[in-house]
Amino acid sequence: MASIAAAQAQPGGAVAAAAAAAAEYEDVLGRLSSLITQKVRAHSGNRGNQWDLMAYYLQILELEEPISRMKVIHVAGTKGKGSTCTFTESILRSCGFSTGLFTSPHLMDVRERFRLNGVDISEEKFLKYFWWCWNKLKEKTDDDIPMPTYFRFLALLAFKIFSAEQVDVAVLEVGLGGKFDATNVVEAPVVCGISSLGYDHMEILGNTLGEIAGEKAGIFKKGVPAYTAPQPEEAMVALDQRASELGVLLQVAHPLEPHQLKNQHLGLHGEHQYLNAGLAVALASTWLEKQGHVDRIPLNRTDPLPDQFISGLSSASLQGRAQIVTDSQVSSGEEDNDCSLVFYLDGAHSPESMEICARWFSHVTKEDRRVPSSMVQSQSRGNCQKILLFNCMSVRDPMRLLPHLVDTSTQNGVHFDMALFVPNQSQYNKLGTNSSAPAEPEQIDLSWQLSLQRVWEKLRHGDKGGNCVILRCTREDCFPCS
Repeated sequence: MASIAAAQAQPGGAVAAAAAAAAEYEDVLGRLSSLITQKVRAHSGNRGNQWDLMAYYLQILELEEPISRMKVIHVAGTKGKGSTCTFTESILRSCGFSTGLFTSPHLMDVRERFRLNGVDISEEKFLKYFWWCWNKLKEKTDDDIPMPTYFRFLALLAFKIFSAEQVDVAVLEVGLGGKFDATNVVEAPVVCGISSLGYDHMEILGNTLGEIAGEKAGIFKKGVPAYTAPQPEEAMVALDQRASELGVLLQVAHPLEPHQLKNQHLGLHGEHQYLNAGLAVALASTWLEKQGHVDRIPLNRTDPLPDQFISGLSSASLQGRAQIVTDSQVSSGEEDNDCSLVFYLDGAHSPESMEICARWFSHVTKEDRRVPSSMVQSQSRGNCQKILLFNCMSVRDPMRLLPHLVDTSTQNGVHFDMALFVPNQSQYNKLGTNSSAPAEPEQIDLSWQLSLQRVWEKLRHGDKGGNCVILRCTREDCFPCS
């Protein structure tokens, strides 16, 4: 920071300071990337190997006592846990409390994972807390006790940020599983939640819903109230069993009813969000009750919600979840065809969430309708092409994903005219920066995209208009490649 201050005192200091800050931020991102050691998620490190090191890291960072004082809401699940956390945080912020929200993954910038009072942490604060954690850990770790892996470091950083900023409530989304997740070092949360469970991360969590639910239930703590969204019977049995062993009062949070919002709409779109909103209302209500604010909670689960709850639910926002983005710079150029380029973005990556995504996409595109008033008109008329931009990591089985997407869309009367299978890497190496495009096109291995193409062709064989290509992205802000 001293070099930045010195630069500001010189002619052109503002430009030099900005360059120094950008260079420092790039340095931090590089150091974070150096912590990504598990290239395959099924590696034993993801199954809790050396999880006990988290206690040592907490000691190094002097976080044990701050975490014990933190008023935490802890949420695990397969689908909807990020949305549930976002709704919960927004409700409590609307009620007047200072909030910290830790979610994953990020789309463009790692700072998206850390929200303070509804806003991504500033670059200045992020750098301050990063170096504080990084330097202390570097000093005390070695070959025998290595630096924490990427997600564990980010979780430790979140604890440091929220404790230092003295938030009233910290809402934590589990990264993966529950029992061995880095966020599970919290020994006494105020309340826990389990969002909808399904088949995902099976190479790590188990092959049955019961096994997966057992891992997720690892966040339950003795005597701490917990809520779950409605679950399949096999999952519910496993959750109940774990709750019973710990003396946990596990209750089912019913989906929110539209009339409870007094003609307002949820800030996150899609019918499935009423399920997540119902769980969020239960978690926020319990937190308020436990903190002595009984007067602010809903009287029952059928009457309209208090205005502060409605305000929080209607203003909640989270990128990449049933999000509609219109590119106003692109149009068809034809007078009789007023289609513009509209992206319908969702991070679905399990069979169940693929179906939900397809139903949402079908609902908002097959009828002539408008997107929310803050956006340009959604062009969903029949003469506009529907193009699928798709990517999934090679650890996933596309035959468990694409059929659900295609079949559900078809059942709802929506057909894709083309499919573009995009790579993980953008041609722009530093997303979110002002760096120029590389002089020579980067060589990207497209073998996985070709595999996805073959799956698509197999599914769409004989269906007119089912063309597919491999897309080599050249746009810095391209969502599929981020």
